[in-house]
Amino acid sequence: MTIQATTLTSSKIDWKCIVFLLIGLILFFVVNFAPPWPDAVDPSGKHFVLSREAKGALAVFLLGGTWWVFEVVPIGITSLTIGVFQVLFLIRSAESAFKDFMTPSVLFIFASLVIGMVFTKTGLTRRLAYKMLSIVGERTSMIYLGCFVVTAALSHIMAHTAVAATMYPLLVTIYGLYTDEDTPTNFGKGLFIGMAYVAGAGSIVTLLGAARGAVAIGFYKDIIGKEISFFELSYYMFPIGWIMVLILWGFFMIFLKPEKKTIPGLKEKAKKLSADMGKITKNEIIAAVIVFSCILIMSLRSFVPMLQPVDKTALILISTILFFILGILDIDDLEMVPWNIILLFGGAMSIGFCLWQTGAAEWLAINWLTMFQDSNWFVFVMSIAFFVMMMTNFIMNVAAIAISLPVALVIAPYLGVAPEVILFAALVTAGMPFLLLVGAAPNAIAYDSKQFTTGEFFKYGIPASVILMIMVGAAVLFIWPIMGMPVLVK
Repeated sequence: MTIQATTLTSSKIDWKCIVFLLIGLILFFVVNFAPPWPDAVDPSGKHFVLSREAKGALAVFLLGGTWWVFEVVPIGITSLTIGVFQVLFLIRSAESAFKDFMTPSVLFIFASLVIGMVFTKTGLTRRLAYKMLSIVGERTSMIYLGCFVVTAALSHIMAHTAVAATMYPLLVTIYGLYTDEDTPTNFGKGLFIGMAYVAGAGSIVTLLGAARGAVAIGFYKDIIGKEISFFELSYYMFPIGWIMVLILWGFFMIFLKPEKKTIPGLKEKAKKLSADMGKITKNEIIAAVIVFSCILIMSLRSFVPMLQPVDKTALILISTILFFILGILDIDDLEMVPWNIILLFGGAMSIGFCLWQTGAAEWLAINWLTMFQDSNWFVFVMSIAFFVMMMTNFIMNVAAIAISLPVALVIAPYLGVAPEVILFAALVTAGMPFLLLVGAAPNAIAYDSKQFTTGEFFKYGIPASVILMIMVGAAVLFIWPIMGMPVLVK
């Protein structure tokens, strides 16, 4: 009996998880306790020392990245480990490390997830899903396209996190009409991963899709002394964003081709289900008014000076408060919030601020970009885009822009590169982190569908990131010059 019990126990051991758990720990201890590393030196000769704390931040960064990709423990637990290791190894104080778990950005994600819950509970999601399916029809390829187009379009006028939270329950409803089984399918993977990807592609088109655009333009104005307007940004970003949306549609039709070409009878079924719901209810109307009022006010912040000092997190949290005051949600609903996703972003914010505050991120940026200071101008621009793309998968895209743009804009004149092309190339890749869940809130929201693992997300993200870099190269060499953007300075 003992031998049999031992065999049963050993057969349950997940050796893959153990191996990658140990690899993450080994990377941490090797880097954290390694002898001091050389300084980073910028083009002006200024030295940037990698302090003990900064080296520790890189060590935590490697541990977190390894555990997140291979999901050796739940993603939220990896985030807690990131905070704990910062404190235990004296990289940052407990106050700093754990305070980042509840920053305004994390609370914004919480409020966005609550909006998704409300849309589901009131029935608004099902109503919208049935209407959409009655329009796009029964072909799964068209369902893909319809969902992607709606997601991208909404990301022009509201934060892509809120868009993902709004679209998620709608996609759950659509997927429920595709199959009743709990087993993940190609269609499910493509639907949810695709939603996350195109939310990023759509968000680069305007300043309303994410905060990164406004931050980058602010840096640009401070360093170059030139203003980039809302409409100038949209003019150059519109073709790139929408070409990427269409390319991603083709990408998922190839890599995650739905098992069924059509869902027979779907159109009629959607119309019948829509009719069965009857007239729109009071709670649906109240929820829609609250949500779209918050979205409208957040969108107006860019144009109404009086609203600019008000943080968008406070505005979106008003919706959460009203949902409970008006009885649309109750305490049981609060307990249904996916805290694993909230913790994931708490950890992402913590490691991002850790790399920033210790100087590790700046050290990385300077070492990377100075390697290309004597290269061909095109190689230099692509190196910036690549660095931002990689960093934005691990830390806030705002931080990735903030650490790389100033260095790049200083080096650019030596290579005869116009600053505009650097700004826009960086913004394109900052908006589309296709590799890790922590890269953007839509990635994590999509993960809640349980249609894919973190490893699968990473696997599909590699070819998608290659396509993104090719798109940036095409924009730099052909699309933007044809549109009138200066690429080289004479």
